Amino acid sequence: MQNLHIELNRATGVPIAAQISTAIGASIRSGRLYSGARLPSWRDLSAQLGVARGTVRVAYERLIDEQLIVSRGAAGTFVAHQLPLSSNADIRDLRSPLPDFFVHPFSQPPLMFQMGVPAQDMFPVSLWSRLTSAAAREAATVGSVSYPDPRGELALRTEIAAYLSVARGLSCSPAQIIITNGYTGALGLIIHALGLIKQTAWVEEPGYPLTRTALAIAGLDTVSIAVDEQGINVDNGIARAPDAALAVVTAGQQAPLGMTLSLSRRHQLLEWAGQNNSWIIEDDYLSELQLYGRAAPALASLDRYGRVIHIGTFSKTVSPALRMGFISVPAEHTNHFADVAAALAPASSIVTQLALAQFMRKGHYMRHLRRMKRIYKHRLELLRHSLQIPAATEAMAGLALLLKLPRDTDDKMIAQQAAAFDLAPTPLSSWYAQTQHKQSGLLLGVTNITETGLDANCEHLRHLIAQSS
Repeated sequence: MQNLHIELNRATGVPIAAQISTAIGASIRSGRLYSGARLPSWRDLSAQLGVARGTVRVAYERLIDEQLIVSRGAAGTFVAHQLPLSSNADIRDLRSPLPDFFVHPFSQPPLMFQMGVPAQDMFPVSLWSRLTSAAAREAATVGSVSYPDPRGELALRTEIAAYLSVARGLSCSPAQIIITNGYTGALGLIIHALGLIKQTAWVEEPGYPLTRTALAIAGLDTVSIAVDEQGINVDNGIARAPDAALAVVTAGQQAPLGMTLSLSRRHQLLEWAGQNNSWIIEDDYLSELQLYGRAAPALASLDRYGRVIHIGTFSKTVSPALRMGFISVPAEHTNHFADVAAALAPASSIVTQLALAQFMRKGHYMRHLRRMKRIYKHRLELLRHSLQIPAATEAMAGLALLLKLPRDTDDKMIAQQAAAFDLAPTPLSSWYAQTQHKQSGLLLGVTNITETGLDANCEHLRHLIAQSS
């Protein structure tokens, strides 16, 4: 059969039967083998390829399971009827999701200056492996064939509620905690539960681009509200969209500029939400990772109207690979949110939940945070020393150092050029939604700074900045 081309390579480690089925399947899917075409018998194909008949039989059975071929007994084996391939299908246009935001390859080690990822060398590999192994055994022996709680494992929700009380000043019960798949999973759950399609939402300017994108995809109109040294400008929000149904804020450390929402602004924001029956989503962006001084209590700790939904994650403190976040819901709305979670966004990865619960219960999490703060302070000072730039041109922005650039500087181009040196500075302008507000600058994450090669990398960066002037 001319259209049946099979090349076998015994050095790859891939079973021969799998190589045969893959090759035949590819020929069928591409249309090289037409519907109804008769395949060689086991005996003929095995002789042609120099393999055992049983190997060909296993390959054919796999293709039958995939419904690509059918056996008609003594009449032979034939290519099953296939739907015609769409003439419009063109995989050349397929890409990674949200390429304008996720500019670095997924599942790759973090680059120097990259934001949003904790220190790779600080992840407690041995400890986490032990906890995960123990959690896997527990998950396999206890309730292994029952549906887990869609809100998340009680053990983890209990630890999170205790942590929020001690570290964030937020009193809530484990029943008010719902485990989510990271920040985006939390945001999706909240949007579904609140049902705010076609409503208006305040977002910070500058602010997290992924939040704006998520709200827009969900059918909300976003209004960019100015941020100043006290955080989001509530007066500006009331002037621009007084009847907004939602405000998304990073009260603890503004993303990306790093200031804390002042107490007066917090009360003003809460009063607006309470009087307007609006909602506030508090994105606890960097949680307890306040490098200098003590982190301010959560905005939700001041909420007497029951209008604040608090989002926290373990992405910046432990690892984004865990895909583990949570929300704290006002008590009177807990049942509704739990129903939505059960129907649309149940918590996943029981093993990770159980391991994380033990990580917190045994005190490892708080010790890990304290250690990270010390290391990050040291790395920040290393970066400042190597950059050798005037203090007036830089500012601390959360876990990043912000290099301020002249307004007309193309910070995105500098970031693209820096990638050639395996550097990943984040352009500040990409955090702005409106052109007239855009400021130019580079955010240099300090979490994965290494002393080796730092001077040379800073020199590359200074050279690129000088070239753009």
